[in-house]
Amino acid sequence: MKLLVKLGGTLLDDAGSRARLAQEIAALAKTHTLVVVHGGGKQMTRFLSQQGIESRFVNGLRVTTPEIIDAVLKIFGGSVNAGLVSALRAAGALPVGLTGLDAGLVDAEPFDPELGQVGRPVKSNGRLLDLLTGEGYLPVVACIAGDAQGRIYNINGDRMAIACASAFRADKVIFLTDVDGVRDQDGQIRANLAAAEAMGLITAGVATAGMQAKLEAAIGGLHEGVREIWISPGATAGVLEKIASGQPLGTLLTA
Repeated sequence: MKLLVKLGGTLLDDAGSRARLAQEIAALAKTHTLVVVHGGGKQMTRFLSQQGIESRFVNGLRVTTPEIIDAVLKIFGGSVNAGLVSALRAAGALPVGLTGLDAGLVDAEPFDPELGQVGRPVKSNGRLLDLLTGEGYLPVVACIAGDAQGRIYNINGDRMAIACASAFRADKVIFLTDVDGVRDQDGQIRANLAAAEAMGLITAGVATAGMQAKLEAAIGGLHEGVREIWISPGATAGVLEKIASGQPLGTLLTA
């Protein structure tokens, strides 16, 4: 089975959490064909604050100026990616750090002029992922993409995960995040959610900001043929083994 695991930046900010998840991912990679995509929003906000740059968001997406795209390359493609690759290596995996720029893995176009250099994935090529996983390597992809003209874009990590999952033809996508799952109008965690119900939560204003972006990405993935998408608590020990073995944890989205 082909799996794609997306890690939120908050889970990677703590060394203990990063090491535990690396152990779980390395164990899962022994029995499944696996690709990892990661964010780094918390680290990015902290870095920009240290530089005196204010972070501004529109519908959960970071407005990205030319100076912020430089930070995107340093933080997402640099320190966060290298930190995760190092943790996975220590856990016994054979990780390879990548971005969507590498070999045209993910190409993008501008998402909205108001957002600056935020991109929307428009094309993905899974050949590199297939080559690496076929030789036993573990691709670890940062949420940066570009185009054939050399432009570089900041990509929402959830949308990046779906673009890679589509190229990789993943059977299952697991979003590991810092919440327990998707909450409905009554504040209850939904164990199962159909795509239409997820859109309803967005339309009703229940799912906003980061969860809105996550659900929109998930709905797109379901439409592109991913059979299962999980939004699950990454802080729960054994979360990946439980989901891979069929145990419910968090929210399962299906078409």
